[in-house]
Amino acid sequence: MLTGKTIILGVTGSIAAYKAAEIIRSLKALNANVRVIMTMNAAKFIGETTLQTLSGNPVYIDMFPDSSRVEDSLTHITVSNAADLFLIAPATANIIGKAANGIADDLLSTTLLSVGNKPVLIAPAMNERMYTNHIYKHNEKKLRISGIKFVDPEYGKLACGDEGDGRLASVDSIVQHVVNALMGEVVSDLKGKRILVTAGGTREHIDPVRFIGNPATGRMGFALARTAQIRGADVTLISGKTLLAPPDGVKYIQTETADQMRKFVLDSFKHADILVMAAAVGDFKPQKTEKNKIKRKGALRIDLEPTDDILEKLGKIKKDKIVVGFAAETNNLIKNAKSKLKKKNLDLIVVNDVTQSDAGFESETNIVKIIDKNNNVEELPKWTKEEVSHRIWDRIVKLVKK
Repeated sequence: MLTGKTIILGVTGSIAAYKAAEIIRSLKALNANVRVIMTMNAAKFIGETTLQTLSGNPVYIDMFPDSSRVEDSLTHITVSNAADLFLIAPATANIIGKAANGIADDLLSTTLLSVGNKPVLIAPAMNERMYTNHIYKHNEKKLRISGIKFVDPEYGKLACGDEGDGRLASVDSIVQHVVNALMGEVVSDLKGKRILVTAGGTREHIDPVRFIGNPATGRMGFALARTAQIRGADVTLISGKTLLAPPDGVKYIQTETADQMRKFVLDSFKHADILVMAAAVGDFKPQKTEKNKIKRKGALRIDLEPTDDILEKLGKIKKDKIVVGFAAETNNLIKNAKSKLKKKNLDLIVVNDVTQSDAGFESETNIVKIIDKNNNVEELPKWTKEEVSHRIWDRIVKLVKK
């Protein structure tokens, strides 16, 4: 979505500076070019090398790194010329005070003053007493009046141990504001669509402390939900057990067993326009779940029975809804995926080889093939799951427009 866009990320001396790394990764996943300016104090909280590696660009700190070179003394001009948007995250009360009063005494504040009429976003992070101080509020108001937009901080646990307003907004929220500022509120090609996404693996209990499950982390489904929300959709995410935090602005339902997943998916499917079933739903469950922990007594036999096939059921009742499935395979990928596509009446199926390096359940990247009803196969390279998600939505948007 941000291909060809250059974002200047200003990082200031806040304990939340470590989140700059995640902001860079999320923006890069949208194909943005990110260039970083750090203050001297920010460099005490997070390393220059980390942000340089993630952004793929030099990190600027010193106003005059080499005073003998004219180009180094004009960094604030050359960097601001390249910017499509200037983002300061985290932004301390200090940088906000400087900006509000036209002070330019370091590289970040000087560059900010030279961006002209390009969009500027500021994501504050500070203690609640600082955030509610009337002097700070006066400075923030001045910047808002001048056209600078803010990504308001959240209420929560602060670095000092207090609880209150002032915690840096979530990375998802910051990225969403960047997309909106650059692309416009109505650019989203999924705006108005009600989308249901499933994620994670299911668990079927043998006894109170043991279960049959799979290694699915939910990363692919969460990436799909997050990117759909960025593209303007009204998203419901139904997930098995996971350690991931649900994306901002998404209705989230957590489940555990295949039966629970089936119930919530069927209920939510009634109100959805599009379903992407990325969850790794177990195919079998124990015929009987013991009430007490089974003691070790030698060999243990467990009789299994099949779980309900949620996707096949939905394929029979989908009518004009778009349904996309996933196939995690270990052999005969194309043959098995095409069979599943036809049997379950899907519009698209996304298949990957889970034995392949960087493409399995616990990987942050994926290597997939997308197959449509005409048996056309699109092979994607190794991409982050965010990038794969956007490509899947690109394909779905084409189906919506038919």
